[in-house]
Amino acid sequence: MNRSLKIVVTGPFAAGKTRFIKSISEIDIVTTERKITRREKGIKRETTVAMDYGRVTFENDVLHLYGTPGQIRFEFMWDILSREMNGFVMLVDATNPDTFRHARELIDEFLADKPVPYVVAANKQDLAGAPPLAKFRRAMDLPADVLVMPCVATRKTSVKQVLVQLVDLL
Repeated sequence: MNRSLKIVVTGPFAAGKTRFIKSISEIDIVTTERKITRREKGIKRETTVAMDYGRVTFENDVLHLYGTPGQIRFEFMWDILSREMNGFVMLVDATNPDTFRHARELIDEFLADKPVPYVVAANKQDLAGAPPLAKFRRAMDLPADVLVMPCVATRKTSVKQVLVQLVDLL
């Protein structure tokens, strides 16, 4: 059975959403990255202002990957991009606990209108300061039934593992 699935990749600012999609997409991604002009300058040079789009095929499933902007000033795009989604990846920079509360709020927001399967990907596991998954789960205050996975968004194999697990939940 061939399925076309809309997967949203969301998370706080600088979690690695654009990189996640770039690492796995079979096509050149569509991106709306622009130079940062506000206080986030210094964290990274560019930020997504509308969305990223990529596509990947796993067996008979075509995954259409939509990356959300991470900055709150672009939150109107979250609702637009989450319409008719089949599932989502909550990508979190595991080395930045200051973003965990916001990620938790985003999960609730994305599930409010339409409960769909999702996974939480603890990104940047290759960096010093990334906590073990059990500690990350506690810090994020995630229930035991939520799938939490390690992730390194720059590695295609890591991104693929996260997406395969999400597709298994669908």
